[in-house]
Amino acid sequence: MDTQELLKRITIEPDTCHGKPCIRGLRYPVDLTLELLSSGMSMKEILADYEDLEREDILAALAFLGSRPDSFLHADQLLPEPELQQQRERFKALSEQR
Repeated sequence: MDTQELLKRITIEPDTCHGKPCIRGLRYPVDLTLELLSSGMSMKEILADYEDLEREDILAALAFLGSRPDSFLHADQLLPEPELQQQRERFKALSEQR
């Protein structure tokens, strides 16, 4: 599947997840998928935990990031350090459970 086909899996709908880019209209924001990958989860682990997702959905999230990196880099969306630390701890705990 080429990049353009993968990108068709990404939807942006105002009434779904506050207009965030999501995977196939499901309530799985692209940034969640990217956070799971960056926390160290493998594709196999993500697919096991999120049965609605397909391998191509994860590839689509990566393709979307590659095609629109600026959509994730807004200064007003950066987490303050205490919240960032909480997120890190949450993902660490999740990855240790697997």
